[in-house]
Amino acid sequence: MRTLVIGSGGREHALALALSRSPEVTEVHVAPGNPGVESFAIRHEVDPVDGIAVAALAIAIAADLVVIGPEAPLVDGVADRVRLTGIPCFGPSADAAQLEGSKAFAKDIMAAAGVPTADARVCQGEAESAAALDEFGPPYVVKDDSLAAGKGVVVTYSREEALAHAVACDRVVIEQFLDGPEVSLFAVTDGTTVVPLQPAQDFKRAADYDHGPNTGGMGAYTPLAWTPDGLVEHVQKTVLQPTVDEMARRGTPFVGLLYAGLALTSNGVKVVEFNARFGDPETQPLLALLDSSLYELLHAAATGTLADADAPRWKDAAAVAVVIASENYPDKPTVGDEIEGVADAEALDGVDVIHAGTDRNEAGRLVTSGGRVLAVTATGRTLSDARLAAYRGVGLIKIRGAHHRSDIALLAATGHVATPSI
Repeated sequence: MRTLVIGSGGREHALALALSRSPEVTEVHVAPGNPGVESFAIRHEVDPVDGIAVAALAIAIAADLVVIGPEAPLVDGVADRVRLTGIPCFGPSADAAQLEGSKAFAKDIMAAAGVPTADARVCQGEAESAAALDEFGPPYVVKDDSLAAGKGVVVTYSREEALAHAVACDRVVIEQFLDGPEVSLFAVTDGTTVVPLQPAQDFKRAADYDHGPNTGGMGAYTPLAWTPDGLVEHVQKTVLQPTVDEMARRGTPFVGLLYAGLALTSNGVKVVEFNARFGDPETQPLLALLDSSLYELLHAAATGTLADADAPRWKDAAAVAVVIASENYPDKPTVGDEIEGVADAEALDGVDVIHAGTDRNEAGRLVTSGGRVLAVTATGRTLSDARLAAYRGVGLIKIRGAHHRSDIALLAATGHVATPSI
């Protein structure tokens, strides 16, 4: 079977790698991909948001499955273009992808489906935004209504900062702050059947202990031994299935990966946000622990046969991903710096180095090309073992001015995460 993964980041590298390890898959193609996939996949220079070009490539390589990774192509309707060819495609339509493309739309779906979430106001302009900030009070939560590459959210005690962010956006969602730890729960769905994966947790702030500006994610880990018993089943019943059912009721069935960002609050589990694709960097540790065929799972979702597919199996282990970011990320990251030590890190037992913002210079040397450069992903018998292996790998990689967090999964590994029961 031939698979085509669309995108160029760490999520797409991780997806392509997991697909290459699926027994049914004979060829993996990635468009455009990055240098990290070159050892096991064929790269194609295609613009991910050009639906016509993506569909043409899928036909040309006789793809059996197309997997669209990033949110922008999904919102732009690339999955719709691919489906017109008759080739199975994993990823929601443009209409269904509005669950991520518009936070106001997502709030409307949740209200209709009875999904628990924060109270919110949709605002435009300074006056509306100021009134909403005063209504909810600090800490203020202001979200750009449109796609913002994981950096459109401001959580702050500063009303001035919150209002400035709101005014800088065309439209925002201002909402009640949700207390408690956050959890990411991914679910694969064919528009009817919903199959949750195991929970993961990511780290959005740039610096240790959740200091610094918001980022697209500085690391992640799974499993979460500290979560309440029955969490996945509870979220399946109260969040995932009602959302998928409501989308189908509206005539826009959601086929692909539904990502629920959850807050385990003192008042129960509530949805922070929905995404319409695999999250980055949670995908890296999750797929490192997948012990069954990713191809089988995604193909079943894309062809409407998920109810008949085997449930995903997981290794009895833990996985941790630590992101190495360029100098000045997330502000204006530097690019073009040489990267050394990747092969040394990958030589460690249980370690994969997942590329995100990498490229090759004219001399063929590996260099940085974006903010989040690499995600050093390691598995281990315990979470502490996985952390140790991941940070050993990080220590072998050299990039001028690069930075990373040193506390990914630390509180969980030392038993210091407290959460209310559900």
